[in-house]
Amino acid sequence: MSSRPEFSTEQFQKGLKVRREVLGGAYVDRSVAAADDMTAPLQKLVTEWCWGEVWSRPGLDRRSRSLLNLGMLLALNRPHELRLHIRGALTNGLTREEVKEVILQAAIYCGAPAALDGMRIAVETFKEIDAAA
Repeated sequence: MSSRPEFSTEQFQKGLKVRREVLGGAYVDRSVAAADDMTAPLQKLVTEWCWGEVWSRPGLDRRSRSLLNLGMLLALNRPHELRLHIRGALTNGLTREEVKEVILQAAIYCGAPAALDGMRIAVETFKEIDAAA
């Protein structure tokens, strides 16, 4: 884990806890440990605001936030983040069937190319998870 002083704030630690719970400690620890002078400010921003502020709000549960994230990531064509957040969605209680339904819904509102890419990523992610089990 990085010992960067900017990562020692209370808000960063709050966000780091949530981020680890959703995305997995190993992934998050690698991301934070790899931070350098170029990437550390973005790690700080994402951890404090995305995870420490927004994901920690009481207005939506984590399952609902994951459901929304999948739809937004499909719409924005962000395959790397989609793969990561499919794993997080399963951690937060979504089923594989629900992930499939989100992708089908995206086909209508985001287009077939987004849904085809999303389905491919979901299938690959499920296979990776099954192989590791």
